[in-house]
Amino acid sequence: MLDTEIAASMQNLDGWSRDGNTIVKTYHFANYHETMAFVNATAWISHRTDHHPDLTVGYNQCTVAYTTHSAGGLSRKDFACAARVDALLAL
Repeated sequence: MLDTEIAASMQNLDGWSRDGNTIVKTYHFANYHETMAFVNATAWISHRTDHHPDLTVGYNQCTVAYTTHSAGGLSRKDFACAARVDALLAL
């Protein structure tokens, strides 16, 4: 993706930041149980889309990082999956 496309796509995501060829967001939860439920739901999305983020898990937080290794950077799939993960917490 071109930098202009990435910038436009970033505007559609709330709370995500760009770190080089990766988009990243940290989600915060009340406890470990909620964190693990989020991790498992994210794993299900990853399996269904065949696109797997790096997850860093703590007691009450999870950082999700997307990049497309086969594309050598960011792709539309990263942004689509990030939006799906965000939708897990939409009310």
